[in-house]
Amino acid sequence: MSKILVLGSCGQIGTELVLALRQKFGNENVVAADLRDEYPDILNNGAYVKLDALDRPAVRSYIIDEQIKEVYLLAALLSAKAEKNPDFAWKLNMEGLFTILDLAKEGHINKIFWPSSIAVFGPTTPADYTPQHTIMEPSTVYGISKQAGERWCEYYHNKFGVDVRSIRYPGLISYKSLPGGGTTDYAVEIFYKAKAEGKFTSFLSAGTTLPMMFMDDAIRGTLELMAAPAEKIKIRSAYNLAGCSFTPAELADEIQQYLPEFEIDYAPDFRQAIADSWPNSIDDSNAQKDWGWKAHFDTKALVKVMLDNVTA
Repeated sequence: MSKILVLGSCGQIGTELVLALRQKFGNENVVAADLRDEYPDILNNGAYVKLDALDRPAVRSYIIDEQIKEVYLLAALLSAKAEKNPDFAWKLNMEGLFTILDLAKEGHINKIFWPSSIAVFGPTTPADYTPQHTIMEPSTVYGISKQAGERWCEYYHNKFGVDVRSIRYPGLISYKSLPGGGTTDYAVEIFYKAKAEGKFTSFLSAGTTLPMMFMDDAIRGTLELMAAPAEKIKIRSAYNLAGCSFTPAELADEIQQYLPEFEIDYAPDFRQAIADSWPNSIDDSNAQKDWGWKAHFDTKALVKVMLDNVTA
């Protein structure tokens, strides 16, 4: 089979996505790529290449020369980091996408996965069971870039027939790889602090409800979306996807079922304003209807798996 390239493979999603793709298609058929000189040990079961998503000539040459036909473009600056460096965030999040879309338009790539985010929504969006099609007025650089990216993906599909597919990921929780500077990162950090110190200070307030998802569900959903027949993919911007929703206080309560001495306190920072602009819960009925999506992990199941696997 033709090779698959995961660009931005050393991040939270990329690490686990590479492993899942290699399990499905074979280690030799999935190439991990990132800025690092060396890949994490967990990815040493297959090929790795150092590639900068912003080096358009290098990315083009590699994909054309190696006859890469499927690309997962994960390189991006996430919400919290993007607010500190908005110019670079816009450049990275947009220019890398155009490089891959143009390669597909020219016929070099057959299929693209590009992740969007619940950050495309904003304070004017309906907060509860946010619909697939709704008001989208993002208030962060990350959200603005993802909203623009969705429109460009849709445009390239409608205008040039590019087979590009996307998911609006909620907050993602994993024990295999660490998050990379997002507003929902507290929901991973809390487990390490609970195991190591028995206490945690949340940078979001106790009652901040956000949509979350266990990484296994996110990876499975991504693979199911990419495996679905093209005629079943009705939305070429990005699909809503839902897992579970909870507050920091609710998550702490679940952890205390296993670690009764665990304590949490709250010191909201600049990320609170970002979280306040995002939905409480997501309506993913379009993904369910179009390609059979269904989450497997609720909050209780997620907490148990994390505590079983996270070490101090």
